[in-house]
Amino acid sequence: MSLALRLMPEPVRSIAFGAVSPVYMGIGSSMTRPIRMLVLQNLMDIPVMISFDGIDDHLPMAANGYLVLDIAANKTVPEGFFLAEGQRLYIKQLGAIAATINAVYLTTFYGAE
Repeated sequence: MSLALRLMPEPVRSIAFGAVSPVYMGIGSSMTRPIRMLVLQNLMDIPVMISFDGIDDHLPMAANGYLVLDIAANKTVPEGFFLAEGQRLYIKQLGAIAATINAVYLTTFYGAE
């Protein structure tokens, strides 16, 4: 087994401002691989709430805010803590005012030999 892994990106996922509402909506499709690292960027003009299950509130994010989550980028073995294959992230607006510009972007990375 090789201990050298390359950090590889999946295609960026996004949800445009017009699709964001007070009800949770998925940000693109589900993860196609176990995710080691993610970058979440709220480029809209409103704060949003992020959910890992589409039901519960998990992470508020300010307008024009971002999150870099390094789950397991430095691991060299396939076991451990990852954002699971098949997982999806969800978003909803906070408050009554809807976004008027841009989108939320989710960039994810996985390990490949």
